[in-house]
Amino acid sequence: MSAILERPTLVLNRNWQPVGVASVARSLTKVFSGTARIVDPLSYQLYDWEDWSQLVPNKDEPFISSQRLKIRVPEVVTLMNYDRVPRNTVTFSRRNVFKRDNYTCQYCGARPGSESLTIDHVLPRAQGGESSWENCVLACVECNHSKANRTPDQAKMPLHSIPVRPRWSPVYAARRVRIESWAKFISEAYWDTELGA
Repeated sequence: MSAILERPTLVLNRNWQPVGVASVARSLTKVFSGTARIVDPLSYQLYDWEDWSQLVPNKDEPFISSQRLKIRVPEVVTLMNYDRVPRNTVTFSRRNVFKRDNYTCQYCGARPGSESLTIDHVLPRAQGGESSWENCVLACVECNHSKANRTPDQAKMPLHSIPVRPRWSPVYAARRVRIESWAKFISEAYWDTELGA
């Protein structure tokens, strides 16, 4: 039950722009208090607490149960009074560098899998390079070994894209779970645009 309550829910502002990700528990609390509505990702219908709690979950969908009822787990909610887009920043972390670089070596373009990718300092630490969004990229083990303690110019290994701090999007907030219905509410550019372009 607690795992279901911690599942991510996409949060939209009242203009239906993605503004965050909240747990199912937090989202249901907002719906119960009237500050949010649940969005059906198939029909785009909005549900308040009373309407949502009366829907019967399908056999294959997650739900929360009490003694008297079963409540479907929402995937998307929209806030009723919030119309701004927050200026969230993306935390500089290993997980987020992998997401930014799309699990792809920035030198050769290979996608060998996360276990064969490393984080490379464009300007090596031995030459004063720092660990930052603008100086770290994914590299496959082979390219990282070939580049060694040299810059891309010194190693004659140009980068596929210039490393930059990514703009926030729900992909950076959700951990380990990507909910397919979110794609209807998040521009494909969030998922597919080449970063650094």
